[in-house]
Amino acid sequence: MHTDWRCTGLRWSPAEGPALTWHHPAHGDRLSPLPPERRLAFTTGPARHCTGVRRAGRHTPCPTEAVVPPAAVSAQCPECARLDRSHSVAADTAADDPRPYDVYLAWFAPGLIKVGITATEREGARLLEQAALSHALLGRGPLMAARRAESVLGAALAVPDRFPYAAKRAARHPVPPQAARTTELADLHARACRLPGLPESLAVREFAPVHHDATFHLDRLRPDPGVVALAPGRTVAGRAAAVAGPDVYLESSDGRFLLLDARQLAGWTLTAAAPDARTTADVRNAGATAEGPEALF
Repeated sequence: MHTDWRCTGLRWSPAEGPALTWHHPAHGDRLSPLPPERRLAFTTGPARHCTGVRRAGRHTPCPTEAVVPPAAVSAQCPECARLDRSHSVAADTAADDPRPYDVYLAWFAPGLIKVGITATEREGARLLEQAALSHALLGRGPLMAARRAESVLGAALAVPDRFPYAAKRAARHPVPPQAARTTELADLHARACRLPGLPESLAVREFAPVHHDATFHLDRLRPDPGVVALAPGRTVAGRAAAVAGPDVYLESSDGRFLLLDARQLAGWTLTAAAPDARTTADVRNAGATAEGPEALF
């Protein structure tokens, strides 16, 4: 078992914003908030390891401490990923979940709106995790009614439930006007409400668009950020400029504007680097894509 703090990714709270998450086998979990101007300076350890499984607030470590490829989006080994999905709403293996669910329409780019569901109690955190620039709720109801509504929209209106992530990133700068996003969402919301196949147990919500420009600090973005490619023993240093979904935008100490995908940060043991350290991790063109933790900031 590892004995250091290990990064487990990034978590969004609608009230408190984004924070890096950490786990220690003896001390449990910690959060490091990532507001704008927060300094980030760390050096990766010798390898990236599986983060195990988290369910109902409990963490089960990977039994083999499996090594995960640095560029993998998921920080779980195949065995832990299968266990994680064995009781999952996303995998339709949690049909007995009694909680109410929201059906949402999420706007990512012109012509790119997806339908999805999220537990009502999460208060919109799912939309922030996905980096939706805008969204609107369609309805609220039991899990299976929400799933049925999602399926109806996909079949009747060809609304997808996912997009390639690169398409989401490309639309953030320059960000399209809120009025255009509202118009697209309103049109789809109206068409969805007219569908005859929506479940009776789904309480349809009035159209009320929500925009995340200020939450993500999109006004701080610059065009064509360099994408950080993590590897063992590499340093990343800079100040947080903005965070959208899992993407952390940094102003590096050498003047570059960088994009760090926190999904790929999960699984690394990180040690603090000097605040003015030089970033030694490889940085790729975005178009070519392919002590405690608080001391790191």
